Amino acid sequence: MHAEEEEEFQAFVRTHWTRLVRTAYLLTGDPHDAEDLTQTALAKAYRSWRRVSRSERPEAYVRRMLVTCNSDRFRKRRVPERLTGAPPDTVAQGDAAGEWVEERTALMASLAILPARQRAVVVLRYWEDLAEAEVAEVLGCSAGTVKSQASKGLAKLRACPGLARITDRRGPVTADQGVRG
Repeated sequence: MHAEEEEEFQAFVRTHWTRLVRTAYLLTGDPHDAEDLTQTALAKAYRSWRRVSRSERPEAYVRRMLVTCNSDRFRKRRVPERLTGAPPDTVAQGDAAGEWVEERTALMASLAILPARQRAVVVLRYWEDLAEAEVAEVLGCSAGTVKSQASKGLAKLRACPGLARITDRRGPVTADQGVRG
């Protein structure tokens, strides 16, 4: 890789690292796995940076790599995923920070029950706020598949008791609001 391409790649990583790690965290449910997943995707992007940088949207290209690398984790290990989101310390009832921790824990536990494809669609569509066409491009599927997977995923999330308590406090979550509440 030439020095100019190297600098361009480093600038890309500096600009997009936080968002990629956040997406990876939502896909994996574990901060350490999220960083590993992001590093794996970026290592693959580095090896093919000429092709990635020439694409219309390099961030979308790397995001697709991220989702693919996450799927590959399960193919290689064949170990069922079990996410835990319980924080080590408890917070007093009625504390705003405590409610936030409770909501985040409920969301992560609820996302963990979704199959990988539905989780990817929900995270990309409603957390990353990508359009259906963009999600379809990232996942390599049709917009119709994105719609059906989003619908099924949101239906499962609505049935989660932990999220039901949150929506009872805040009011119902509409499809436009997604799971962010």
